[in-house]
This record gives sequence, structure tokens and C-alpha cells, in this order.
Amino acid sequence: MSKRILITGAASGFGKGAALELARRGHTVTAGVQIAPQATELMAAAADAEVDLHVIVLDITDEDDRRSAFANEIDVLINNAGIMEAGPVAEIPMERVRRNYETNVFGTLAMIQGFAPQMVARGSGKIVNVTSMGGLITVPFVATYTSTKHALESLTEGLKAELAGTGVEVCTVNPGVYGTGFNDRGGETMFRWFDPATSTTVKPELFQAFVDGAGLDDQLDPQGLVDALVDVAEEEGSAFRNVVPAEIVPWIQAIQANTWTAGQDDVLFLDPSQLA
Repeated sequence: MSKRILITGAASGFGKGAALELARRGHTVTAGVQIAPQATELMAAAADAEVDLHVIVLDITDEDDRRSAFANEIDVLINNAGIMEAGPVAEIPMERVRRNYETNVFGTLAMIQGFAPQMVARGSGKIVNVTSMGGLITVPFVATYTSTKHALESLTEGLKAELAGTGVEVCTVNPGVYGTGFNDRGGETMFRWFDPATSTTVKPELFQAFVDGAGLDDQLDPQGLVDALVDVAEEEGSAFRNVVPAEIVPWIQAIQANTWTAGQDDVLFLDPSQLA
């Protein structure tokens, strides 16, 4: 059955792929992008793919953009828009922290608050929050970003409990490390201001170890996550938490367990190879 679906952050990556595929499958898809030039590019991509896609400018931090979007009656809301700021916790500029929270937490929450009432009144609907594996673990030097995803995980858990029995589904999709360019560009943000040689909190060798082992050389094909988003949007009765790929779940659980036993100088984060 065709559904009315709104997806944010649809200019590139997961959002673009899912929007085009859902439209190809016959759903009525509204694809939100942050700025007007992105809308032009996405409309051209939809035309090339020969799919009918409703593209809107939707900066989720902009109240007017959100208000315009709320005029749509939808069955599924996919909160995919997000940004990443990197840098050590004790030194990252506060304006960069706030920027991350404005989009990943406050903007996403505002989207939920705008659409949840119509779904509850109708007795049906689905809210899908794209968080991250970083919503379940903390990655050094991108803890600002992962903290926003932890916050979104908590908000989503609360929302699920509070909307139980209303007919509205709530779930998360937690991507691993996929090669959309998001991780690379997000990691680069710290180089605009951080100098390990003058850092008061980070030893240069620790920073270099992070750079050398950042794990961005073998990123996964984004199509795997696009397929998962499409499945979650179409299906009824989704699992609450959907970590993709499922193979990283034991690694995530091992890091979570490590937080209960680590001592003062123990590193919480584990390289996947340490599980072998």
C-alpha cells in the first residue's frame, strides 16, 4: 500500500537514496533539503530516475521551513538530517557544540512535535529517527556528535513509551560507518581550529593514533543502509532499534560492557579487531 512519507536531509547520502527508491516504489515522498540549490539538484536526479518526488526546502532548524512542512499530511516521518562536528571534549568551541545540538537534537525534536499530533489524532503513523551506532557508544574525538545521538536515542525511547497504544510506531535506525562522505567531512571539521601541538588536553601521539586508526578506509556501501531505511518505512511493526549492519552489534555491546569495568586509565573504546 502506498504511503505518504517525508524524509529530511534528502540532498545526499542515505536520505537521497531512500527518497528516490521509495518514490520509485510508488510512495508519495516529500524530500526535504537544507538549501534551494540542493532542491534543484534533487529534482534533476528525480527526473533522471523517472520518479515523481516532491522536493521542498526544509532546514529543520528554521521555524518557517518547519511550519510549511507541517502542512503536509504524512504516514511516515524519517528524521535523517544531521551534521557532525569533531574535536576533543575539553577544547571544542561551544558554538560548534551548539550547532550540532541545534540540528541533531532540537531540530529533530521540533519535527517530531510538529507531526506527532496529526498521527496520534489519526491513530496511525510512524516516526523513524536515524541516529547512529554513535547513539549507543562514544567515539573519541567525535563525542560531541555521538552525544547528540545519545540524546536522540533517549528522546526516542521516551517517545515510544509515551505514544504506546496510540497507533503510532516509533523506531530508530542506527547506521555503522558508511561511505557517504558524511564521516569524512565531519571528521575534517576539527582541523579548522584544533592544533594538537598546542593542545592542553590531548597528547600529540594520542591524536595521531586517532587519525591513523580513524576507521574511514573501509567504509561500507551506503546502499545497505538505504535498503534498511526503505524496509523500515514500508513495513508494519518494526523492531524498535535497527542497527545496520547487524554484524557490528557484538562490538557495540562489548564497548557498552567495557564502561562497567574500566578503571581510571583504561580506554573505553575498543577497536573491532580487539574482539577477534
